[in-house]
Amino acid sequence: MRVKRIAVLGSTGTIGKKALEIIYQYPDRFKLKAIACWSNIRELEKQIRRFDPKIVAVGDVQAAKNFKTKKKLFIGQDGIDSIASLGDVDIVLIAINTTSALSSVLAALKSGKDVALANKEALAMAGSVIMQTAKKHNAQVLPIDSEQSAIWQCLQGHDKSLLRRVYLTASGGSLYRVAASRFANLTKKEVLAHPRWKMGAKITVDSATLMNKALEIIEAMWLFGLNFEQIKVLVHPEAIIHSMVEFVDGSIIAQLAVTDMRLPIQYALGYPQRFNSKQNIDFLKLGSLHFDKPDLKRFQCLMLGYEAAKTGGSLPCVLNASDEVAVNAFLKDKIPFLAIPEVIEKVMRKHKVIKNPDLDSLYRIDNWARIKTQELLCRF
Repeated sequence: MRVKRIAVLGSTGTIGKKALEIIYQYPDRFKLKAIACWSNIRELEKQIRRFDPKIVAVGDVQAAKNFKTKKKLFIGQDGIDSIASLGDVDIVLIAINTTSALSSVLAALKSGKDVALANKEALAMAGSVIMQTAKKHNAQVLPIDSEQSAIWQCLQGHDKSLLRRVYLTASGGSLYRVAASRFANLTKKEVLAHPRWKMGAKITVDSATLMNKALEIIEAMWLFGLNFEQIKVLVHPEAIIHSMVEFVDGSIIAQLAVTDMRLPIQYALGYPQRFNSKQNIDFLKLGSLHFDKPDLKRFQCLMLGYEAAKTGGSLPCVLNASDEVAVNAFLKDKIPFLAIPEVIEKVMRKHKVIKNPDLDSLYRIDNWARIKTQELLCRF
C-alpha cells in the first residue's frame, strides 16, 4: 500500500496536534511533508523537533521574524496556501480556524489534492465554490467534523438517492442544563466548560450557543448534496452517536464511537482503509442513551442557522462572519453572552440576499458583515 503524503495546516491547534500523533503512529501509512501554523512559534518548534517535516509555514509575518529554522520556510497567508498546493502532497489536512482557511482549501483543491477538512466556517461561507472547485479538479473534501464523518461513514455502500433524512446530534454544550434565566449573566468560564469535548475557545462558544450545529446543517447540505428539509438536529448529551442516516424504507444507520477526534481524523486520512486502534465502547457501562429536541427559544443561534440554511445564497456567509466577530468580542469580555445572537440577527436582517454569489462577492459580503457586526457591538 502506497504511503500517503500529508500536509497539516493548523498543526499547533487541537485537531492539528491529534493529526500529527496519528501520522506518527502509522509510519507505514503516512508521511508528514509539511506543517503550518499562524503564530504559535513555541509549539511549532517542538513539532519540528519531534516530527521532522521537510517544509514549514508561519502565517503571522511578525511572528515569523523571530522564528529560526533550517527547514524550508514559507511566510504569510500566501505561504500557507503554497504548502496547501505542494506538488508532493496527497492530502492536505486543514485545521485552521475561521474563514481564513478558505484560501488554503481552494489552493489545495485547485492543485487536485484531497482536503481533510476540520473547518465548518469555510463551507458555511463558500460551500458552493468549494464543492464546484473540488469537482472541477477531481479532488475530494473529506470531512473531519465528527458529525459529518459519521454521516459519511453511514452512507458508504448505499445509494444516496434512497436517503430520506440525516440526524445531526448535539451534545448540548456547556449550557444544556443551565436555566435560560441565567444566560444574561453567564461568565466566559461557564460558557467554555464543555462537558464532553476539549476544543478551541471559538468552537466551544459555538457549541454553547448551538451555532456549531447551525453551521453543520449548512456544511452537511454542501458535503452530501442535501436540502434543508432532510436535516434534523437532536440533542444527545452522551455524545456517543455522532450522526444517523435514515433511508426511505425507515431503516436508520448510526455511527457510534467514544468522544475522541482521533477516530474521524484517522478515517479521513486513511480512507477508504480502516486501521486498528484501541478505541472501543463498553456498552455494559454505557447505560442509557438520551435524545431531546433543541430549544430554539434558549438557543437562538440555531434558529438563525435554520433561517440561513433555508434561505441559502449569501445569508450563510453573513451568519458565519457575524458570528466570528461576535464570539471574538465575547471572548475578549466586550459583550455579554446574549449579545451574540442579538447582534447576528440584526446583521442578517440588514443584508439583501444574493442567490448565487461568486467568490469575489462572498469575500465582499463577508467583509460587510464583519464591519456591520463591529458597528453594532460598539453600542454595548
